[in-house]
Amino acid sequence: MDPIDEKILKLFKENARMTYVEIGEQVGLSEGAVRNRVQSLLNNGIIKKFTIDVATTTKVRSLTMISVDPGTPTYTVSKEVQKLSGVERIYEVTGEYDIVTVVSHANIEGINQCIEEIRKIKGVVKTNSIIVLRTVDI
Repeated sequence: MDPIDEKILKLFKENARMTYVEIGEQVGLSEGAVRNRVQSLLNNGIIKKFTIDVATTTKVRSLTMISVDPGTPTYTVSKEVQKLSGVERIYEVTGEYDIVTVVSHANIEGINQCIEEIRKIKGVVKTNSIIVLRTVDI
């Protein structure tokens, strides 16, 4: 990946509906060159998918950290967490906790219900959750 690829990714993050022509005008490439670079980014797994970002003002979000029993594979717990309603993202991390999840629901009760379901998963030792007050776009 070079600086032009990084700029293409940044433009897509700002507006995933930009055309290759519009991107080309901003990065100094032809439509075909942009198309080839995007295809390469897709083929190499740099771009996983094109999606939308829904406004979060109508939902409550939490970051829930999960500690996994050393005898249980972290990935096994992640796959179980993935099945729960409201789980938006799962990160396997280093440190005191093994997994960090982003959970969203319409209200605190929904967040609490999801956390209770996480705690029932075999191999989960403890959780620690924090409520997101504001998301700052970069």
